Amino acid sequence: MCLPARNEADTVGAIVAEAVALAMVDEVVVLDDGSTDETAAIAAAAGARVIRGADCLTDAGPGSGKGNALWKLVYESHGDIVCFLDADLRDFRAEAIERLCAPLLANDDVMFVKANYSRSFEGAPTGGGRVTELVARPLLSLLFPKVSDIEQPLGGEYAARRTALEVLPFVEGWGVELALLVDVVERFGRDAVAQVDLDVRKHRNRPLDELAPQARAIIATALKRAELADPVEVRERPPLVSVPAYRARHDRLR
Repeated sequence: MCLPARNEADTVGAIVAEAVALAMVDEVVVLDDGSTDETAAIAAAAGARVIRGADCLTDAGPGSGKGNALWKLVYESHGDIVCFLDADLRDFRAEAIERLCAPLLANDDVMFVKANYSRSFEGAPTGGGRVTELVARPLLSLLFPKVSDIEQPLGGEYAARRTALEVLPFVEGWGVELALLVDVVERFGRDAVAQVDLDVRKHRNRPLDELAPQARAIIATALKRAELADPVEVRERPPLVSVPAYRARHDRLR
């Protein structure tokens, strides 16, 4: 179990506690990405191994954003199956982990499993995920129709085989989930991606002015993956199998 976290003291402890208590989970790793609150201490007290993002893979040079944190979490984690969760989830239950991992355990051809859910908004069961519905899904429908049926392409709850994650680049910022989805299908085929229903999820809903940078990053990533915008800069971390420190670390573990 891997959680990127920044200033999520209100929610991270309950999520970690649920995950730690689940027998199928071998480890819970939280990457604290510059929190100024008690996120790291609360996660550790709940049973997670907490990594300070700035201390991880320093020889690889500077990076930033959610994708950079996920890339470092793959490096730090040990399992053959890696499950990511958002650290701002409310009312989290460990059965979500079981559902996300089930297709990977049942079918060797499945490489990547995305959560499918409705997002609550201001007390209503739906209406959240505005960037998903207004930006990401229309872009995927136009540019990558093979994955137009994926209902939560930007969702932070998903599981994957390490053998898939370690051979793919990680876009550094908000475009990481869209890029991983597109790249998995490009490399392993559409049948390698599954969806599982997690019902309704409650995340923190951000104001519109905070969503604009995310929307721009999603658009830039989609255009770059479609090879339609060469001048657009999309910073990426390289596949981990090309990083000597990763090869040394995980050769010892296998």
